[in-house]
Amino acid sequence: MTIYLPIAELSVNIFIILGMGAAVGFLSGMFGVGGGFLITPLLIFYNVPPAIAVATGANQVVASSISGAITHFRRGTIDLKLGTVLLVGGLFGATLGIWIFAALRALGQLDLVISLLYVVLLSTVGTLMLWESVNALRRARRNETVTLKRTGQHNWVHRLPFKMRFKKSKIYLSIVPVAALGFGVGVLTSIMGVGGGFIMVPAMIYLLRIPASVVVGTSLFQIIFVSTYSTVIQAVTNHSVDIVLAFILMLSGVVAAQYGVRVGQRLRAEQLRALLALMILAVGARLAIDLFLAPADLYSIARTGAFQ
Repeated sequence: MTIYLPIAELSVNIFIILGMGAAVGFLSGMFGVGGGFLITPLLIFYNVPPAIAVATGANQVVASSISGAITHFRRGTIDLKLGTVLLVGGLFGATLGIWIFAALRALGQLDLVISLLYVVLLSTVGTLMLWESVNALRRARRNETVTLKRTGQHNWVHRLPFKMRFKKSKIYLSIVPVAALGFGVGVLTSIMGVGGGFIMVPAMIYLLRIPASVVVGTSLFQIIFVSTYSTVIQAVTNHSVDIVLAFILMLSGVVAAQYGVRVGQRLRAEQLRALLALMILAVGARLAIDLFLAPADLYSIARTGAFQ
């Protein structure tokens, strides 16, 4: 069954789009990530223009994140105070990111920059996560005691000023690195259409030493509002949100996210990180290959700036 996407200006198979939304929604609930780092490349692979894929992908991230966050809220695994600090930084970052997005689009360099950012970011994050998770699995097989710093132990991050007590997470931490993390994720949300959970979750665990029990839910809480803000501003300023495509992705993503949460709770943390790392690396490799392969059409006609 084929439908026409008015903003993307192409016809697509509705069942393929439904499958994409369901797969990304499932992974969103399973890993505690928004899923934008998967849905945006998948849409690009399906010949959706990158500008549309980024803005519409952020819209799908909202739906999947809401579905997963509701489950975590019911279980009391969201630190609302910590999430609010992340959110404030994220909104400022998203505003800057939207400005950069519009500038790159006007210069005609948006597609290339998006692909390069994905390749660099996904390859780096995926490699680091895979290395850490493989080492953790090896230690578990040998029944070795893992000597990790416990929550509350100090590193350079904990010596920064403007500290605040987060009772839910049971930590006393400066808001500077928390807001900075939110700011960086906000920029990525606007430029790349990602929720940023694949960066935020590891950073909260390994850098900020936030207990893993509240990391996933708090990450989804921040992703909801930053992605919503980014989507609305993209629609108003750049006219790059395809509502038909967004609705189909949201429909399947919301349902699948609930099942993802249930499956994720049955796997060990290091297993989840290893699986997520492999997926991140696979997407990065696929984008890298496309950058070096000669396109099927050597010439194209495209408009810069906002859609008329």
